[in-house]
Amino acid sequence: MADTLDPTTLGDLLRVASAPDFDRWQDQIRRTGGCAQPVHLAGWSLTRDKNSGQVLHTYSTQDEPGGRLRIACGNRRASRCQPCAYLYAGDAYRLVRAGLSGDDAMNIPAAVRERPRVFATLTAPSFGPVHNIPDAGRCRCGTRHSEDDPALGTALDPATYDYAGAVLFNNHAGELWHRFINRLRRELAAAAGLTQKAFKESARLSFNKVAEFQKRGAIHFHAVIRIDGSEGPDTLPPRWATTELLTDAIRAARKHPYTTVTVPAVDGQPARTLCWGKKLDVRPITAFDSDDITEQKVAAYVAKYATKAAETTGALDRRIGELAELDQERVPDHARRLIRACWDLDPLYPDRKLWAWAHMLGFRGHFLTKSRRYSSTFTERRQVRADYRAAEQRRTLGLPEPDTTLVLADWRYAGHGHTPGESALAATIAEDIRINRETAREAMALGEVV
Repeated sequence: MADTLDPTTLGDLLRVASAPDFDRWQDQIRRTGGCAQPVHLAGWSLTRDKNSGQVLHTYSTQDEPGGRLRIACGNRRASRCQPCAYLYAGDAYRLVRAGLSGDDAMNIPAAVRERPRVFATLTAPSFGPVHNIPDAGRCRCGTRHSEDDPALGTALDPATYDYAGAVLFNNHAGELWHRFINRLRRELAAAAGLTQKAFKESARLSFNKVAEFQKRGAIHFHAVIRIDGSEGPDTLPPRWATTELLTDAIRAARKHPYTTVTVPAVDGQPARTLCWGKKLDVRPITAFDSDDITEQKVAAYVAKYATKAAETTGALDRRIGELAELDQERVPDHARRLIRACWDLDPLYPDRKLWAWAHMLGFRGHFLTKSRRYSSTFTERRQVRADYRAAEQRRTLGLPEPDTTLVLADWRYAGHGHTPGESALAATIAEDIRINRETAREAMALGEVV
């Protein structure tokens, strides 16, 4: 590593590594998972016995390296913090997989494997021709593009491409999904010959979806959609619920006139009816390994895109203050035009907050969402880890159970991030943790096979 570092970073690395409190600093960073942008806290905590008032333990950051305690930033974006994104992706994988194969720890029965369930992809409509790799191999521009060609997804003719329509679609994509899922319930009820009330009394629609930016900068959704009984995964779906019926209902809901959003005409902008693209992919999910869509493949696919956003198109991974930042960051022309469209449209549609979400090319929804009864939640997963670490800490310090103690504390924000040398060391720690996790996972998988 030293051979690849600049002199300034190397000098700072040696300073950190030779400090008398280096071992404790290293321990803090390991506890964050090698976080690239840790949050620094300063303060103290005191643990007392509830009944006697006896002080059982005290802690102060005065004794920590730099007088600070470093905690993980928790950012889901891989472009901002790879270690925290890796943990987030792991949670996403488990949450999606639990809704497909069951998980006793999340109170999801293995019987969900037998439910009607599909993996559906809803795409954006066309806003103009773009460079691509068609089945014929040669793009309309006459070029055979390689998979990593930066021209892919960019407009063939920027002068006629509907950049305004593209960012307005992204901005309303969440509403389109809401309308789609509501219509899907109606289509299922109609196919089963039921009223909406009767449908709710006999079945429940569960889903987990992730948003992905296509290379052209348009959002589309991948979704696991499942039919349960009326009370969720613990109850059996009715006999009429089949994978074929679910697939047909999805296709009908996608093209129904209700599943659209109308944007009124304003100064210089025509009225628009936003809808899903014609391309729709719906595939049944199989329980075990095959050449088809399996539980593991679906969960891995969703987890992969849960940590990515518009930066995959060349946009910035943070909010934009001024248009001049696009020059400073060398944003590609296609993404720049989409961002500029957000700037131009923002005063015309003030309630849509287009400029505030320009770094997301207008999209303002959550990247990973699910219905209430699909599986567990990220909050619950984080709480499980927090409870585990708290119990581990109590055992180490010899403290009693939390219901018999009272904790007083005072914390304040004291900064974030690393110095150049700390950043290089943290990256090494993060890589070690990643390798150890993957080695343990492979060993576990091998043990299951054996």
